Amino acid sequence: MVVMVFGNVVLRYLFDTGIDVSEELSRFFFVWLTFIGAVVVGRENAHLGVETLVARLGDMGRKVCMVLSDLFIIGCCAVFFWGTWRQAEINATNYAPITEISMLWVYGIGYFTSIGLGLMALLRIMRVATGRISEHELKTFAGDYSGDEAHALRERLE
Repeated sequence: MVVMVFGNVVLRYLFDTGIDVSEELSRFFFVWLTFIGAVVVGRENAHLGVETLVARLGDMGRKVCMVLSDLFIIGCCAVFFWGTWRQAEINATNYAPITEISMLWVYGIGYFTSIGLGLMALLRIMRVATGRISEHELKTFAGDYSGDEAHALRERLE
């Protein structure tokens, strides 16, 4: 993606031309990169969170908040999946202007993202319900990164 965009910039400024396919594909790759990144960040529990209330709660309160937030995530994923499903027929018959690929290849990433994030939230609810949630994960959910190696390294450098 970086090579395509940089190459197009060089071609536009030096030769007053460009590669149209490169421009379109780089936009599509950016969409995919963003949504795949959301799933990866979700796997690492690194999405933005507001821990002001959760940090003041005990373990049981944190678990309740964790389950509630995961239920909310599952609900959002269901809406996202349903929207992708409802738009699939329209996107399948709509083609990109330059590459002429079906736009379902672009917007179909909604399936991957909604299923990926939803399954991770469901699995975490199951770990909380069965008592297999780690203390580290519970502390991280509350904004306490003191046991994190990267946090310890930053502390030593400061």
